[in-house]
Amino acid sequence: MRIALMVIRLFLKAPYYLFRIWYCGVSKKISYEESFQVIKKVTKKANHAGRVEIKVHGLENIPDQDGFIFFPNHQGMFDVLVFLDSCPRPFSFVAKKEASNIILLKQVIRALEAYPMDREDLKQSLKVINAVAEDVKNGKNFLIFPEGTRSRMGNKLLEFKGGSFKSATKVKCPIVPCALIDSFKPFDENNIHPVVVTVIYMKPIYYDEYKGMKTVEIAEEVKKRIERTIAQYQNN
Repeated sequence: MRIALMVIRLFLKAPYYLFRIWYCGVSKKISYEESFQVIKKVTKKANHAGRVEIKVHGLENIPDQDGFIFFPNHQGMFDVLVFLDSCPRPFSFVAKKEASNIILLKQVIRALEAYPMDREDLKQSLKVINAVAEDVKNGKNFLIFPEGTRSRMGNKLLEFKGGSFKSATKVKCPIVPCALIDSFKPFDENNIHPVVVTVIYMKPIYYDEYKGMKTVEIAEEVKKRIERTIAQYQNN
């Protein structure tokens, strides 16, 4: 219902926005950074039209130097929109293969040079891990959901997969845990009541801190930090 509300309230401008995002993906004249700003602007308008407010904490924790990876919990289809709305720095992301066939999402994936991953194809997944690592090495930022799929349990988390952190360990980049609260509500609840989604950008974990850890240990530590942060903000 909320997606329908967004479309209805932006009905006159929706074709223009879709065209701009499509053009960002096919034009060699538009940089990745410029594409990000276009998509960010459209996302903010869509969220406003959908009566979704994004509360942001911890922007000061985002590393000053590009070449880092955000690792948030995964609650629903709205999650990426939270980051596109709130993050001041350009980033791309890894999405499940099925998302590359959904209208608008596939245009965003192309415009931001994101990577669809087939979780059932280990060879293809390894190629994505290596490609992300190379991009991060060259100063691009990424968003990866270490649960692999949305939890469908509200603000409770699934297990984090160690393999999600291989791109980070390959290039020794900063790992930025992020906590999402109530991000499942905009698209997973069938209503159009005003809703508030909270995102907390947490202190980064630098290579010196995780260099002696296995990826499964990193995954467990990041999950614990996110769980503590969600509990802290829910109790305040």
